Amino acid sequence: MTEQTMTADGGARIGASGERLPDGLGMGAVTLKVADRDGMTDYYGRGLGLQVLSEDAAATVLGRGREPLVRLEPGTGLELPGRGEAGLFHTALLFETQADLASTVLSAARFDGSLFTGSSDHLVSEAFYFNDPEGNGIELYWDRPREEWIREGSGVRMDTLYLDPNGFLREHLDEEAVSRQADAAAAVGHVHLQVGDTATAERFYVDALGFEKTASFHGQALFVSAGGYHHHMAMNVWNSRGAGPRKDTLGLGEVLIQLPGADDVGALAERLSSAGIRHHHTGAELVFDDPWRNRLRVAVG
Repeated sequence: MTEQTMTADGGARIGASGERLPDGLGMGAVTLKVADRDGMTDYYGRGLGLQVLSEDAAATVLGRGREPLVRLEPGTGLELPGRGEAGLFHTALLFETQADLASTVLSAARFDGSLFTGSSDHLVSEAFYFNDPEGNGIELYWDRPREEWIREGSGVRMDTLYLDPNGFLREHLDEEAVSRQADAAAAVGHVHLQVGDTATAERFYVDALGFEKTASFHGQALFVSAGGYHHHMAMNVWNSRGAGPRKDTLGLGEVLIQLPGADDVGALAERLSSAGIRHHHTGAELVFDDPWRNRLRVAVG
C-alpha cells in the first residue's frame, strides 16, 4: 500500500508503492485548447501532414490513418500561459523511418521556418523541434533500434548532441517519402511537461502512478516510461522552476495515456485511491490532475 506523509505546504507526499504500469502502455492524442481553431488546423494539416479525422463544435481531431494525434478544442476567452507556468513543453510525434520524419520536417519548415527551434541527436533518437502558431512545443522524431540503446540499470542513456538539420534532410529525404507523407504512420511517442520541481514529479509519476524512472538530469528534468521505452513522459523545470498549479489557459488541455485492459485502469484507480489522489473513474476511463493541474486521462487503448 502507498504511504502518505505531508509536505510543508500541507500537500500529500506520496511514497513508493512498488507497483508498475504495464508494458503495453502507450500515449494517445494530446488535447490543446486553442484560440484560432481554423489556423491551428491549417498548421497541423499543411505543416505536419495530418488529416482531419473528425470535427464538430467540441473539437477538431487530426492524425495519420486512423490514429488520432492532436485534438484541438476551442479555448474561447482564455489567455496564453506565461513562459514560466506549468503546462506543456512539447508533444512528441514518432515516425517509423528517417525518410518519413524528414518529409514532415520539410513540410513544417516550408509552412513557416521561423517556428523551427532546433534539432538534436539524443542517442536513442533523432529529433527536430518546432512551436505551433500558438506557442505549443512540438517534437518530430525517429527512434534508433532498441538494441542500439545503452542501458544503465533500469534506465537508458540519453544525451543532447548536435544534429545538422540540413544534413539530415540531404541524407534521408526522398521523393517517395514526400509523396506518401499523408499515408506514413505516426504516433504520439511521448509528452513532455513543464512542472514546478522534479522531486514532486517523481513522487507522483513514479511512486504513485507506477512509471519507471529512466533518466534524470540534476534536478532539472525527469524521464519516465513503461515497458523499457526511453520515455513516455518527461517533466522539466527549465522555464518553470517553482511554478504552482496551472490556471485555465490556452495550451495543454489533456494528456491521454492508454493501457492494455480495463483491469490495468482499475488497478491504477486503486493506487490513486490509496495515495489520496482525487480522481474520477467511470470503469472505462480514469481522469485526474497531477500536482500542477495538468489533466491526465487514462483509458483502454
